[in-house]
Amino acid sequence: MSTPEATATVSFRDAIRDAMAEEMRRDGRVVVLGEDVAAADGVFKATAGLLAEFGPTRVWDTPISEQAIIGAALGAAITGMRPIAELMFIDFALVTMDGIANEVAKYRFMSGGQFAVPLVIRGACGGGLAFGAQHSQTLETAFTSMPGLKVVAPATPSDAKGLLKAAIRDDNPVVFLEHKALYTKITEPVAADSEPIPLGSAAIRRPGRDVTIVATMLMLHYALEAAAQLANDGIEAEVVDPRSLVPLDSQTICDSVARTNRLVIVEESPRTGGWGATVASMVGEQAFDQLDAPIARVCIEDVPLPYSPPLEAGILPDAARIARTVRAMLGQGDGRR
Repeated sequence: MSTPEATATVSFRDAIRDAMAEEMRRDGRVVVLGEDVAAADGVFKATAGLLAEFGPTRVWDTPISEQAIIGAALGAAITGMRPIAELMFIDFALVTMDGIANEVAKYRFMSGGQFAVPLVIRGACGGGLAFGAQHSQTLETAFTSMPGLKVVAPATPSDAKGLLKAAIRDDNPVVFLEHKALYTKITEPVAADSEPIPLGSAAIRRPGRDVTIVATMLMLHYALEAAAQLANDGIEAEVVDPRSLVPLDSQTICDSVARTNRLVIVEESPRTGGWGATVASMVGEQAFDQLDAPIARVCIEDVPLPYSPPLEAGILPDAARIARTVRAMLGQGDGRR
C-alpha cells in the first residue's frame, strides 16, 4: 500500500529551494552557483540551507561577475554537470547577454548536437516593490527571442517547484524567471518529492465563458482578482496561465478562445515587442475565426519603471485595469486601459 506524499504549506521562495534540494539529493551532478548563494543563503534566501547540506563542492559562491557565472555554468554543463546559475536580478543578465545569446543558447546547435547544455539560469524579476528601473524588469521578451533557450514563468509555489524540477532535468538551457513580489506573498500546500511539471503545459486557473485572460507570474494573480470582480457583474472570465513561454502551449490558449471568443493578454513587460504580441499573433493565425472582438493587451507602456511607488503603480497592470479592459471589450466600459 503506497504512502501519501507528505505536504507542507510553503512559500514560492521555499518551493524554489525545496526543488533544488530534492534534485541535488537525486542527482549528484546538480550544482548551484552565483553571488551570495552559499554562505549568505542567497540575497532573497532562495538557497537557504543548501550549503549546510551539500557543502562548498556543490554550492559555489562566485565573484560579482555575471560573465563569470554564465561562463562557468556553461563549462560545467557541457562537461557533465547540471548547474543552476543564479543571477541576483534577471536585469543583470543584460551584462552577460553575449554569453547567454551567443554561447549558451547556440552551443548545442553549433556543435552539431555533440554537446547538451543542461543549464538553468534563475533570476529574480518584476516590479511593484520600488526597486527602480534597473532592478524591476521581467525581460521575458529578450529571452523568448533567442532560439535555443526555454523560458519558464511560474506563478504559484507548486508550479515553481514542479517546473524548476523539470528545468533541472532538461538537457537544454532554461531561463527560469522568479517574480520577487511572489517570493513570500503566495503560499500553498506542496508535496515533498513532487513530480516535475512538463514544460509547455498551460493551466486553466479559472473556467469561464465570456473572455479568456492570459497572464503569467504576478499578473496571473491580478487576473484572478479581476475575474472575481467581473463575476460580480455576471461576466465569467477564463484565466489561463501559460507557465512557460518557450515552449508555449498554444493549443490550450486557442481552445480557451474557441470557448469564450475573446482574448485579453496581461503582461508585465513593455507593449512594443512583448511576448503578448507573439501570443496575439499566434491566436490570430490559428483561431481568428473564433474571435468576436479585437484582441486586447494590458501591459506596461514603453517607459522604464519609475522608482517612485505611486508612479510605478500607475504604470504596472493591476486588477482594475484588467477588469476595465474586459468591460470595454464587452461594451460595458469606456475603453481606457
